[in-house]
Amino acid sequence: MTNKSSNQEIVGLFPTPVYIAERGSDLTAEEKLDIKKIQDGDTRMRNGGMNTSMGNTYSANNYIFDKYLKEIKQFCDYHIEKYVKEIINPKEKLDFYITQSWLNVTEANGFHHKHSHQNSIISGVFYISTVEEDKITFEDPNCQVKSASPWLKEESFNVWNSTSWFIPIENNTLILFPSYLNHQVERNQKATSNRVSVSFNCYVKGRLGAANELTELFLK
Repeated sequence: MTNKSSNQEIVGLFPTPVYIAERGSDLTAEEKLDIKKIQDGDTRMRNGGMNTSMGNTYSANNYIFDKYLKEIKQFCDYHIEKYVKEIINPKEKLDFYITQSWLNVTEANGFHHKHSHQNSIISGVFYISTVEEDKITFEDPNCQVKSASPWLKEESFNVWNSTSWFIPIENNTLILFPSYLNHQVERNQKATSNRVSVSFNCYVKGRLGAANELTELFLK
């Protein structure tokens, strides 16, 4: 006789962290002006201050936090510090800092192709202006393993059997994630306005490894 009262549980091993934080205020007048300046750019540049990519445009200035949007950068820096402390939890004292940062503008029916970010440890997106049913989609790093048995069809999707998962997004929301994680923005045919966001990458300064293990490395 089968014992139907036996205890059972599902344990999620080695999860991939995606960190979400909401800023409690809308854009200031100064921030709106900064965004206009980034988009206008140097009039000598082709396409103003924006370059055309596949499905969207991005700022020719890819270090915008060096000059613009100081309070948004401070908000991102604060949450990067929390991400590092709570998720990476490094033994050594390290300084994680934003390297490149750029503005994205995606018109109605535009998209961002699937990609990851090289030469970076943590990547992030701060959403300036979102559209109807807006979202960012992440791909499971183990998707090829899961897809190795295509005859196993899912009746419905959950966090265990899916090879991708989307997160709804709204204005003034920050998302941080490991830079190796593939992500994309699919076409949104319901969009009636432009989607505007700031993307950035983070790297680290400090002492890595140990001298007696022959792994010591100083990054400045």
